[in-house]
Amino acid sequence: MTYYLYHIPGKKVGVTTDLKRRVEDQQGYGPGEYEIIESSDDIDFISEGEIIMQKAFGYKVDQIPYNKLNCNKNKLNMNINITEQTTTFPCPVNKLKGQLMDNLGMTWHTDHGTFTINEYSIKWIMSNVKTSMFNKQRSYVYNKAFARFYDNHQTHDYPSNGRDQYDGKTLAGGLAPTGMKERSYECCDEYNPCNCKPYYQFDLIREWADERGLYDKGDPKTQTLKLMEEAGEICRATLKEDRAEIIDGIGDCVVVLTNLAELHGVTIENCIDTAYKVIKNRTGKMVNGTYKKD
Repeated sequence: MTYYLYHIPGKKVGVTTDLKRRVEDQQGYGPGEYEIIESSDDIDFISEGEIIMQKAFGYKVDQIPYNKLNCNKNKLNMNINITEQTTTFPCPVNKLKGQLMDNLGMTWHTDHGTFTINEYSIKWIMSNVKTSMFNKQRSYVYNKAFARFYDNHQTHDYPSNGRDQYDGKTLAGGLAPTGMKERSYECCDEYNPCNCKPYYQFDLIREWADERGLYDKGDPKTQTLKLMEEAGEICRATLKEDRAEIIDGIGDCVVVLTNLAELHGVTIENCIDTAYKVIKNRTGKMVNGTYKKD
């Protein structure tokens, strides 16, 4: 394996095994915007050179040399730790994306299913990864949520023409571009809507509920009553023409419905698809503000 010591003038000195993916695709610099200082198949030599050059240019020096990162000790086969609940990566979050890119095609098995590192699953991992509370140099994802991501995207696969929209950018060949700008879900509101992959935020809702034990100890009957309560709030807000409360109420109903479906052993995505297949060819007309089917 060849290691490249590269320099982005005024920005950083780094090491990678794939310049195009790491520097051009991920960081967005063209071929003329960076330089290769050195290349070698000796990871120790190149790691020492990285530290020397970072100091020479006055850049921030990596606290852990490249060759000492756990995730560089076994390239193309990361020494991950798998439990029933989690998959733990031997990397801090800020180093994980590059290591995942270096391990494209790696596959592992869990109680919830088999996972593979590809450019699309990397996007999900980086949006859901958490820092280990026991070791800040390690990070992890929940296996159940990861498995649900696979399940959902078997249903919502890319069109046969290989084109789709994700994060507001066009995909080709069913793969998300590696240089895609990271998206902040918290920024989403009525004036700044997300360009989320359809149904993606349901994963966030389920992860939130799962972490709080709702699926282990929750009761479908209480969730149904909760839904009626939230629907009543929408009715009151509608009568008052309170837009903020209407938005809040509809959002709360979606959250409750997502969890209610899960407690019944189905997914909200499947429920939506089933309903749409029933109504998509339905005909009718509007009568006093209500659509009446034929």
